[in-house]
Amino acid sequence: MIRGLLLFLFIIQQFEFKAQVIANYSDTSHWVLHPDMENNLFENYIQDSADIKYADVFYIYPTVFTDKKNKNWNISIDDAEQRGKVKRVTKFQGSAWAEAGRMFVPYYTQANLRSYFALESGGRKALLKAYEDVKKAFVYYLEHHNNGRPIIIAGHSQGSTHGMLLLKDFFDEKELQNQLICAYLPGIGLETDEFNSIRLSIDPEGTGGFVTWNTFKKKYKTKKYKTWYQGKAAVNPVTWNTEKFAGRSLHKGFLFWDDKIYENSFKTNLVDGAVWISLPHVPFRSIALTFDDYHIGDVNLFWKDIQVNAKMRINAFKKKN
Repeated sequence: MIRGLLLFLFIIQQFEFKAQVIANYSDTSHWVLHPDMENNLFENYIQDSADIKYADVFYIYPTVFTDKKNKNWNISIDDAEQRGKVKRVTKFQGSAWAEAGRMFVPYYTQANLRSYFALESGGRKALLKAYEDVKKAFVYYLEHHNNGRPIIIAGHSQGSTHGMLLLKDFFDEKELQNQLICAYLPGIGLETDEFNSIRLSIDPEGTGGFVTWNTFKKKYKTKKYKTWYQGKAAVNPVTWNTEKFAGRSLHKGFLFWDDKIYENSFKTNLVDGAVWISLPHVPFRSIALTFDDYHIGDVNLFWKDIQVNAKMRINAFKKKN
């Protein structure tokens, strides 16, 4: 009987191990993108590789673990369905920084979307568990790949949450801030004074700071806006400063789901803690009317604007150093 119980416990332990793979970032299969990997999701988006030789981009993908029926708080990095979603969102969104440096994109035990709405009953613990993987990946990157190269931190939504924690743990009032080109952290509510030494950048060529924004329809004064974003830090991701308005002619490009870039697609208005835009001029634009806000498009709506701005900041960083 005891032997049978021990066998049962062993089987359970094996099942639990397989259900939650422990991230090992010396294994390239635990990275979505890594310079040592042969397959590059971004090869069709790279026309100018000059900055790739100079800087690095550490990108953290947004929440794609949204299954309401799945009762787990976190999802394993080897989950096949999750990996497929991660690759799609990374290709579509992370490509905005593809020309800005070598890309480092770790898989992490992502927290379920409900974590943000149930912080006290498991959500905070789930988000911190996810961050531990991101932190482990970043430490591995620093120890084995950085070698003093300038860094861009980029993320969206949950990815920006983890990016914010990376800044606090590794850059804020620390020597590594001298290597920070910029942190792009859209899709969350950050305070203007979120950090001690890292400032909200309101200069399109500023280095060593962070930028953030949250995108809404014109009628932005929703419950979500008031709960999450009102009073928070924000820049206009077309002008990269705090100008209240930017016309369509200033918008550089929206990477749409047909994989085409649509220039001069919408007007932008910077409001208290967020950005609202006019209805984008793209195919099937009436579909946009069904969205309550444009959170899902915080990066892709400004894809070309981000690409151009990252290059501006890299050039400014070069001049200073």
